[in-house]
Amino acid sequence: MKNAEINKLGVAELTQQIVVEQENLSRLKLAHAISPIENPMRIRETRKLIARLETALSAQVKA
Repeated sequence: MKNAEINKLGVAELTQQIVVEQENLSRLKLAHAISPIENPMRIRETRKLIARLETALSAQVKA
C-alpha cells in the first residue's frame, strides 16, 4: 500500500487496516517460527506498513 493510498483513507478505514495488518504480521511470525517462510522480508515490510498506517491515523486524529 502506497502513501497516497494511505492518505486517502479515513480514520475508521485506517483503524480497520491496522487491525488486519497486525493479524497478518502475527500469522507471518508464527509461520516463520515453525518453518522459514519463503520471503522473510515480508515481515519487515508488514511492520513498516503498520507504522505508516499508525502515523497517518495519528496525523488525522490531531487535525
